[in-house]
Amino acid sequence: MKVNVALIQLSVPPTPDEALVKTIARVEEAAAAGAHIVCLQELFNAPYFCNVEDYHAFAFAETIPGPSTEALRSVAKKHGIVMVVPLFEKRALGLYHNSAAVIDADGSFLGTYRKMHIPDDPQYYEKFYFSPGDLGFKAFDTRYGRIGVLICWDQWFPEAARLTALQGATILFYPTAIGWHQSQTPELNRTQHEAWELMQRSHAVANGVFVAAPNRVGIESEQTFWGGSFVCGPSGKFLAKASHDKEEIVMATCDFKEVEVTRQHWPFLRDRRIDAYAGIEKRFID
Repeated sequence: MKVNVALIQLSVPPTPDEALVKTIARVEEAAAAGAHIVCLQELFNAPYFCNVEDYHAFAFAETIPGPSTEALRSVAKKHGIVMVVPLFEKRALGLYHNSAAVIDADGSFLGTYRKMHIPDDPQYYEKFYFSPGDLGFKAFDTRYGRIGVLICWDQWFPEAARLTALQGATILFYPTAIGWHQSQTPELNRTQHEAWELMQRSHAVANGVFVAAPNRVGIESEQTFWGGSFVCGPSGKFLAKASHDKEEIVMATCDFKEVEVTRQHWPFLRDRRIDAYAGIEKRFID
């Protein structure tokens, strides 16, 4: 089975309504170009508000299902595409998550993934806004195959990729919002970006899966979001890659036969010593 994956790399307008209209236009463009699965960037319809702790930013949150998912369900059904829709989820009064809704090609709502790893770094004060995910690592059966969804900071943890792949996901999607602080040197910028790519490509190799990571572009506050959205194959080879500073639709064809062939030649799942991994669930082994 061959599946066309599209990643939407955009700068984000100041209001959710503007962002939704802009995004739908690019999603429809991707569908017209033959996309089967379309993944949006992390918190696609809001400026990256986590650079500060601001109670007013909770106004960006919405329920899932809710206004954005309902609008995009109609788009998915109209074009027969699967969609990954990352949102600031309002779960209950005063309880919020960084989440992604998964919509099937008939417009049906397949479920939600809630970001499991929540960072708290300069310019990334996400613990102020988001509770850690409590749905675990998940894979979703769609019209175009079984996919896994993880979000941004999750991409640095091999356990997250492994547990999602072990559920049969053949593509791991990592919607992302990551960038450079304007005070950083070009050398540090390059090192951070290379590490970001390398880590995710390593998940593809270690698990024999495709990896697709959309990121935003543009300057927001003191952050320059570095774009660079990409799709790589089970061997870690880039299939498609975006620029650092332009709005783009990144398209790649994922042939699921490559998953089987790669795993036959690199049988990492076969050779795992599942009898010897006691302790992996601990914070540290003293």
